[in-house]
Amino acid sequence: MADKPRILFCHCNYAQVVPEEVKAGVLQSLCESGQAFEAVADLCEMAARRDPALKRLAAGEAPVKIAACYPRAVKWLFGGCQAPLSADRTEVVNMRELSAKDAARALLDEKVTPNLAADGLAAATEGEKKI
Repeated sequence: MADKPRILFCHCNYAQVVPEEVKAGVLQSLCESGQAFEAVADLCEMAARRDPALKRLAAGEAPVKIAACYPRAVKWLFGGCQAPLSADRTEVVNMRELSAKDAARALLDEKVTPNLAADGLAAATEGEKKI
């Protein structure tokens, strides 16, 4: 059996681009689930400070699910700090676009659906015009 995914929750304290009710609902679901997870104040702020914790968060053998915003943004935040996320074992759950219920369901599902573009490729997004 594959390793259970690690879960990382971003509070998005500074940019405040994730609706408050979504963050609160997801955090409550994570706490009630009894599943281990790690919460950080703000991934953008950590990247701006080049926080070494990003390398630790990106490292490891287990797959990872990150509750934050757009997958492409999360990929480049980590990549800009020389802490690349593995495209084949990372799923970013976009709390900007999902309801609290849908985001929590995705995070707590043990199946990881990778959604980061491979290195050197732009991340695909819903509704984005392809040129």
